[in-house]
Amino acid sequence: MNRTISRLAIGAMAASLAVGPAWAQGTSTLPDYLANISGTTPPSPADLATKNVLQLNTSMFSLYENAGMTFRNNLLAKHPVILALFSGAGGRMILYRPGKPPMDAPPVPRKYQVQKSLGHSVMAISEVVMPYLNNPADKTWEAPMRAYLAEMKSALEGIDKADMDPDWKANSWAILQNNVAFMQDCLTKGVITVEALQEFAKKQVPFLKHAINWAASTQVKHWMGVLDEWKASLGADWDKTYGASNTIYVARQNNVLFSVLAQYFGPDAINDRLMLIETVNFTTTPEDMLVSLVRIISDRSVGSLFFNQYHLMDYELMGGDGRKTIISEMERRGKKPFLPPAVPFGSHQWPTLITPGPGATSLDDIN
Repeated sequence: MNRTISRLAIGAMAASLAVGPAWAQGTSTLPDYLANISGTTPPSPADLATKNVLQLNTSMFSLYENAGMTFRNNLLAKHPVILALFSGAGGRMILYRPGKPPMDAPPVPRKYQVQKSLGHSVMAISEVVMPYLNNPADKTWEAPMRAYLAEMKSALEGIDKADMDPDWKANSWAILQNNVAFMQDCLTKGVITVEALQEFAKKQVPFLKHAINWAASTQVKHWMGVLDEWKASLGADWDKTYGASNTIYVARQNNVLFSVLAQYFGPDAINDRLMLIETVNFTTTPEDMLVSLVRIISDRSVGSLFFNQYHLMDYELMGGDGRKTIISEMERRGKKPFLPPAVPFGSHQWPTLITPGPGATSLDDIN
């Protein structure tokens, strides 16, 4: 009898030790305030293994960032760098020289901005009216047009005093006067017709061409003057200077800042020491540009280390094999692949559209 009791007691103690306190058990035995947020679903071995491999790629970016600061310091200690950044004021150029603080170039003369603003004023009107063409029932456009008309009249009243060359004033006055006349006519009639908009555009074209030409000429002459001075001051170091300009899609063709830089760097520097970096906004920061430039240059060393090709990493690394697969897959489908010619790594071709063909290539070609 006593032995039986002892066995029961020992069994109960063992069960108690096995069960343990509530906090040591699964979520079903947790207190209510913890049970609803505790617990995990263990991943499958395949998911866990895949996650561990993918983490390597995620961690790579922080390693790149840390190494990038060292690469940047080394680059700027040995090479001058010129950044040409797009801006609404005609651009910004910064010269980084080893051992010296960055130097900002003087800005483009304000007369550039005046002509650009005049040109944009015409385009802005079309943006206001085009959604409401031949729609007299919808008056949504009237309030923004009245507000813009008030600003337009203020600009017209003082146009003779605005910053510009004397022989530009008549053209500038005509642009604003035509704007005012069109807007007033639309508001008086209470409707915007296609015919009226087309007539307005036709009337403004010759004046717009002058404004565009004067703005572009002012911008180019200014930056060429800056680069004349910088190249002279750098002397022999110019041949080891890096340059970069930013662009978005619509500004990559005939990009003014890059085109000016190319005149000083020369053809052999394009895509080597002179780069056109595409961005998603018109404007970007010097910091972001430096990060991109340093990343491009440092990746070239990686290409040399592993594949004995310095410019390999300037290109999509999987692009060659992707190209082969596209060709084979198109052939398997009985279709002809549509791809550009393969170009060698380190090509010095202009980094925009360069293949000639029929059609207009400038405003002068448009009738």
